[in-house]
Amino acid sequence: MNQMKPDSEALGQAPARGATVDEWLHWLEAIHPTEIDLGLDRVLLVLRRLFPRKPRARITTVAGTNGKGTTVAAIEALLLAAGRTVGAYTSPHLVRYNERVRLAGREISDGELVTAFERVESARGGVSLTYFEFGTLAAFVAFENAGVEDWILEVGLGGRLDAVNVLDPDVAVITSVDIDHIGFLGDNREVIGFEKAGILRPGIFAVCADPEPPASVLQQASAQKVALRLTGRDYSLECRGADAVTLTVDGVQLALPADPLPIQSLAAAVVVSRALEPGLGRDVIEECLAGLSLPARFERLQSKPAVIADVGHNPHAARWLAGKLAVFKGQGQRVHAVYGALMDKDIEGVLSAMITTVDDWYLGGLSVPRGLSQGALEQRAGAVLSAKPVRSFDSVPDAVSAALAQAAPEDVIIVFGSFFTVAEARQLFQP
Repeated sequence: MNQMKPDSEALGQAPARGATVDEWLHWLEAIHPTEIDLGLDRVLLVLRRLFPRKPRARITTVAGTNGKGTTVAAIEALLLAAGRTVGAYTSPHLVRYNERVRLAGREISDGELVTAFERVESARGGVSLTYFEFGTLAAFVAFENAGVEDWILEVGLGGRLDAVNVLDPDVAVITSVDIDHIGFLGDNREVIGFEKAGILRPGIFAVCADPEPPASVLQQASAQKVALRLTGRDYSLECRGADAVTLTVDGVQLALPADPLPIQSLAAAVVVSRALEPGLGRDVIEECLAGLSLPARFERLQSKPAVIADVGHNPHAARWLAGKLAVFKGQGQRVHAVYGALMDKDIEGVLSAMITTVDDWYLGGLSVPRGLSQGALEQRAGAVLSAKPVRSFDSVPDAVSAALAQAAPEDVIIVFGSFFTVAEARQLFQP
């Protein structure tokens, strides 16, 4: 997205009636001076024009450093299985913007999305909105137009000042708290936890899936008399071999799949869904989650050699990835890593978390806004990977091709670093 101040003459008017989704998105990228501009005042002003009263739907908001997408998808699947109509809003997308908005389990159509964009533009007046803020309000409009009963909303950045937080949730989830987006959220877990806990509201039901929640989260929950449920205290997880984990909640034991999704996120989704729909049976929950998968979340793209894609882009996610890959290492398989990243990420922290698990590195440049070029990535990675075999390439597809040529059939290739990295790699396997 464009981070430069827009040229007012080039902007012109909003897309005309009948414009395509791409035409709308191109215009949205340029209507605000900065890509990220945290704060609720502008969004709240337009929201009140669109929704004079709080939507009648039940709203669940999900914040966290990692694991949000899994939590949203799991709650969505469970509520659909319970017979509810559900709208889910996530970000960013891999290939098509429509991936961000799901209505009753399907991606929003171009026509529905354009209708929502047009309504937000009509209500916006002279209020300047970022790309994300405009899209968030459009998702709300689409949910209202579709008449879905449950809105599941993923926070884009932080929590307290994120556009999603203009709506008061009935239920809140904090998946994890770790260091990312330092320039916006702070450089320690207590400060970041305060931002994540900004989605809490007095007296609501909430779940924190972080095994060691910061005091700032617990303090805000206590001050607002939130009915907060914590992993390890109010529900527990126990490994049952390599393939299954037992979740115990309210005296009930449920079998959850150990792979491919983060187990803490799945468990939090079950706790939330049982609270929302107490009649949701154990068999339905287990069957629903056993078949759940998400694109680019430890997604297997190919076998022999195995190619796995994951959007992990911070040290917390890298530590989780390293743990999953350690299983392959323990079986004597060689691990090759294809890595591309954005310039504002903790490159050194990510690589340090993965260094003992990865045997061979293939660095790929990203030619997108904020993307690190081949040379810049090579320079930042050099100090961490100096003792490892490292090859660098101008693009992620080139790096993937090189890894495929080098890897033996029994090896594993992990492609990770950002949504852009994974999206470019997936095109090689799923055009």
